[in-house]
Amino acid sequence: MNETSIMAGLSDLASAHKLRPIKALFDDEPNRLQFLSIQAPGLYADLSKQKVDEKSLALLLQLAKVKNLSGFFTAMAEGKIVNLTENRAAQHMALRAPADLPMQALGQDISADVQNQRRKMRRFADQMREGNITGTTGRALRTIIHIGIGGSELGPRLLAQALYRHRAPAMELRFAANLDAAEINDALQGCDPETTLITVVSKTFTTRETLANAKMARAWLVQHLGKDAPAKHMIAVSSNRAAGQKFGIKSDNVFALNDWVGGRFSLWSAVGISLMAALQEGAFEDLLAGAAAMDRHVLQTPVAQNAPLLSGLIQYWNCNFAHLQGRTIVPYAARLALLPSYLQQLIMESNGKNIGVDGKPAGQTASPVIFGAEGTNAQHAFFQYLHQGPAIVPVDFIGVGQDQENNPGHHHAVLANMLAQSRALMCGAGAKADAPHKMFEGNRPSTTLLLDALSPFSLGALLSFYEHETVAQAVMCGLNPFDQWGVELGKHVAFDLENRLENADTKGMDPSTAALIKKIAKPS
Repeated sequence: MNETSIMAGLSDLASAHKLRPIKALFDDEPNRLQFLSIQAPGLYADLSKQKVDEKSLALLLQLAKVKNLSGFFTAMAEGKIVNLTENRAAQHMALRAPADLPMQALGQDISADVQNQRRKMRRFADQMREGNITGTTGRALRTIIHIGIGGSELGPRLLAQALYRHRAPAMELRFAANLDAAEINDALQGCDPETTLITVVSKTFTTRETLANAKMARAWLVQHLGKDAPAKHMIAVSSNRAAGQKFGIKSDNVFALNDWVGGRFSLWSAVGISLMAALQEGAFEDLLAGAAAMDRHVLQTPVAQNAPLLSGLIQYWNCNFAHLQGRTIVPYAARLALLPSYLQQLIMESNGKNIGVDGKPAGQTASPVIFGAEGTNAQHAFFQYLHQGPAIVPVDFIGVGQDQENNPGHHHAVLANMLAQSRALMCGAGAKADAPHKMFEGNRPSTTLLLDALSPFSLGALLSFYEHETVAQAVMCGLNPFDQWGVELGKHVAFDLENRLENADTKGMDPSTAALIKKIAKPS
């Protein structure tokens, strides 16, 4: 079958199965769990409550073959140009690859560069934990304030919270991302300048939000410790070493970023240096190992048994054939509270596009609207809508098999709630004639990912899972998941408006924006 006939077949199946109950699929397909559940590195993926059957899945697999889905991942792993709009490789897998695995980017061997950078990070992190990195007064630096935004901050912040029980003794890690001065003020509040290290993360060292916060932190250091303080109390992660040095950071304290690493895929690089230093020895390496194990699963496993790619095909089906335009992420682990925000950026910034790699309208959707919160809190927020709202929203449930809080009663209750919600969404419930408001139609799809433990390895595997799933959806839709031109547009417009606000300049502005400029520049 060619692509056109496969697409037509998928559309026909979607129409035919629109009202078909998901729970009936288990009766019709006794082997359903066998082909829709996968034990992958660090986690178990149950896709069986998604509204696909063997016929639709077979067509999706045929379409993946036509679109050379596996071939794209091979090309990415080989360091070929896959970011076509920026003419770059996307070699984030190299950052977590085993030391003995040769890696390339655009035909150049990058293995030595990756390993050298990893060793530099490890030396710095070890010295921080051991108290051997000192400030201007000779005291050990123990508090790290990580300044970045988006991909330069979301991943480390998520994992600092998720891996709280793996934190190193005597180390404290804080974050500042938002341009609102409240965030950097709060991050600095209560810190001892003599024992504080500022980490500035910006690939180009031109990100306005990051530089604004970094300048405030630098001024705070200088105020308390003198003009030479930045050289001993600041490090940077950037591809622009000269700009970091000009800012007052020693050349040796600038950790490199490469063009073949995109921001939202950069957690595994020196972007994670603050996290590496704040966690126990070896925890960051275990994180890399979990991600690398999922990489091997993706590259070596047929798509039909490949957890991230199969999930990506199902999400592609949900968006483009079932026409479900939302997706909610609900981790049933309080320490994963930031996972929805992290995935919101990963998926929507990567795939929130409508122009294909060929420069033409893609005509397909690779990203639904992503939102979420941690269970059980989410149940008391938006689950009413999930159960009875007019639009069907697929759910990703993420649970943790191992009780790490030493409270089996709470742990079992949390998991029981997770299982109850996924079952209730699928099965629904009838109502008596006098209580129609208690009718739940059910037939609402979900995926359940069960982590082995809330460990560095399993979390590395989980984040790698979602990276690959996101890229798979982009490939199926003919999009480039590695650029973000919409983000760049907003930056340019904001720069212009910042200058206009200072001068109350409304020339050439639309009436609404002009009125707002006047209101802000000269408040009544």
